[in-house]
Amino acid sequence: MKVVAQLAKEASVTVNDKVIGKIGKGFMLLVGMTHEDTEADLDYIVNKLIHLRVFEDADGKMNDSLLQVGGEVLSVSQFTLYADTRKGRRPSFTDAAKPEIANTLYKKFNQKLTEAGVTVETGEFGAHMEVQLINDGPVTILLDSADRPNKEA
Repeated sequence: MKVVAQLAKEASVTVNDKVIGKIGKGFMLLVGMTHEDTEADLDYIVNKLIHLRVFEDADGKMNDSLLQVGGEVLSVSQFTLYADTRKGRRPSFTDAAKPEIANTLYKKFNQKLTEAGVTVETGEFGAHMEVQLINDGPVTILLDSADRPNKEA
């Protein structure tokens, strides 16, 4: 599982000229799944996200977490995070999970964030989406569940 987490002042996602998800302060997430992802991968990323100390505290230091600031999440599915560009000019997406698997994992991931106390807005899985973001900082963090301890290769 790969996630691009962008610190947001605000973010929204639009499908067919209709805003379907919108947040204020928090994370705008691009979320990609691969074939080998399990619930342990979801748990690892959720735990990392809600506890990452990248929000400014009262002294202006990156010291507070999403939970501490009461931040929100805009979660957007993004299979292109698994693009393989090593050969040729057309990316291969064979490492991305099949849509039915990816959608199930994506829904579980968002549910786990909600269960952790985070307000979650989403895009529409598989749709053509327009995403708007005011990136704060800018701060952009890459998370990969392949980095988790005890992850089998």
